[in-house]
Amino acid sequence: MSKLTTIYGLFADPDSAERGMNSLRAAGVSADRIVVMSPEPFDEYAFSRRDRKTAMPWIAALGGLIGGISGYSLAWYTQVAYPLVTGGMPLVAKWPTGIVTYELTMLGAILTTLVTLLITARIPNWGEPSIAEPEVSNGKILIGVVEPAESARSDLENRLRSAGAEEIKASGRLSAA
Repeated sequence: MSKLTTIYGLFADPDSAERGMNSLRAAGVSADRIVVMSPEPFDEYAFSRRDRKTAMPWIAALGGLIGGISGYSLAWYTQVAYPLVTGGMPLVAKWPTGIVTYELTMLGAILTTLVTLLITARIPNWGEPSIAEPEVSNGKILIGVVEPAESARSDLENRLRSAGAEEIKASGRLSAA
């Protein structure tokens, strides 16, 4: 597995992590190259809202719609394809059709939500390079830059350190430098 080239700082508290994020933005680092990892959500800080946007509700609704249409079609077709003597009642019964429609609507919404969650969380990883820092599990907040220019290394280190990073680390081609 190839190793991701990053430079990052480990911060003890969310206030210093916020300063680190602002410092990287002030340096002109694009938002899609900044990586943030924290052991818990810090909703009141901007660095934790970076990955907030998601299409998951719309995808779940679409999955529910497809499941509902499939459920109705299945129940309708089954009742029409194999007609029974109904004694003057409608051939397609509303309540059984409604139950099948409801259940497949829920199944479609749940399955698309699950698949969307797995895809957006990149589970399984399939060999994509990622940052593995055990200190995040010990309560530290990681703020860093993915694939930085080698000429910007000292500037990024200084910015992260002045923002309050307790430790600066690098991975990939920058770790040996």
